[in-house]
Amino acid sequence: MTYMAREKVTIQDIADALGISRNTASKALNGTNSIPDETRNKVIKKAIELKYKQFAFMETENLLSKNSGNIALLTENLPNTSHFGSTLISGLEKRISAEGYNLSIHIIRDVDQESLSLPNNFDISNVDGIICIELFNLEYSKLITSLDIPTIFIDCSAHVCYPEFQADVLLMENEHSTYQLTKKLIDGGYETLGFIGDYNHCRSFNERWVGFNRALTESGIQLDRSQCVLDDDRLFFASPGWTDSRLSEMSELPSAFVCANDYIAVTFMKSLKNTLSIPKDIVICGFDNGPESKIVEPHLTTVHIYSNEMGVKAAEMLLSRINDPKQPYQVSHIYTKPIIRESTPNID
Repeated sequence: MTYMAREKVTIQDIADALGISRNTASKALNGTNSIPDETRNKVIKKAIELKYKQFAFMETENLLSKNSGNIALLTENLPNTSHFGSTLISGLEKRISAEGYNLSIHIIRDVDQESLSLPNNFDISNVDGIICIELFNLEYSKLITSLDIPTIFIDCSAHVCYPEFQADVLLMENEHSTYQLTKKLIDGGYETLGFIGDYNHCRSFNERWVGFNRALTESGIQLDRSQCVLDDDRLFFASPGWTDSRLSEMSELPSAFVCANDYIAVTFMKSLKNTLSIPKDIVICGFDNGPESKIVEPHLTTVHIYSNEMGVKAAEMLLSRINDPKQPYQVSHIYTKPIIRESTPNID
């Protein structure tokens, strides 16, 4: 049978030529994951030979190798199952895999950052795009962006100046959700508030600090730094009794603590409960909606992060950058959602 003489080649024609079902041929052309690569390649090759629709002017080699590449994920800490990053990476990997890319993970050690060196197993010539998670060293970030490889940072250094930063940035929404949570505390009658966390640790912490302060300013409340714990991140939890010591140094505790994340909040809750009752004597809230927030007693008020969706969005932003490297850089935020629990009564 001569298909070229026909006015239009159909999926059924491709299926008949290969001796397979029309359903299998259709799934192969649509990139369905359940179809083996060998079958998919045979279907695509036949579609090209028969000049089926969009494949009419493509060469087999170009199509079969389309988007076959490598994405490198660089991070200081490999996220564990209790970290929002593990869910984020899952969404990310599924999205880039659907486009034919492989994901490799590279841990950036302290010695790499100090010497501004790339990991030994990082091959620049074999990387199509870079995703940085929990990589907050500004000078090392600049090293990555100088490689001239499409790059996206999921969160970044607190000191990044966006007009000069040659990479896309994706963050969870931090400022407005922390502002809203702080405002709810103030409206609920809590008039003295302290912040716990190093606002120079990363951009997200910095934005949460900004949201906290905006709520105070708009409510006419003066920030009292003596009721905050703003130490350098390297000092946090440096010793077993560190949190106890920092709290004992305060001449007067605030009525409410807003913490930069759930881990910090839960750690300080343990120290507070040595002498106080939560929420009777003091209230506290965090950020992340991590598993610990639902386990600790009382359950922790926090902010939910849509981590899987952030992974998918990060992948889409990077794929767009790979396809169009000259487009303007983006700074995007994915909405978050405050969740009120028992650690902060009298607010809704």
